[in-house]
Amino acid sequence: MSHPIHRVVSFEAFAAYTLRVAFDDGSEQTIDFSPVLEGEMFGPLRDPALFSAVRLDPEVQTLVWPNGADFDPATLHDWPKVVGKLAAKARGWMRSTQISG
Repeated sequence: MSHPIHRVVSFEAFAAYTLRVAFDDGSEQTIDFSPVLEGEMFGPLRDPALFSAVRLDPEVQTLVWPNGADFDPATLHDWPKVVGKLAAKARGWMRSTQISG
């Protein structure tokens, strides 16, 4: 079974924690990242300055942040289908951070 490979070709800021992301297949997603900004890797992105430092990595063709946070382009492409599961995981990351912190 083969899975489609998606690549991010561009993005633009849309609102707080929200980006409009364009893919190589011509599709776009408007992604509100706020439900998943928890835990050690993604929690720091709640800082608006860090979130806005996002860039497109030309090698892996996805969004990356200076702290090393990134998302698989397929996850971004299929965001409406996966955001619920990711948000549930993020709540777990938040709890584990609170327990260890």
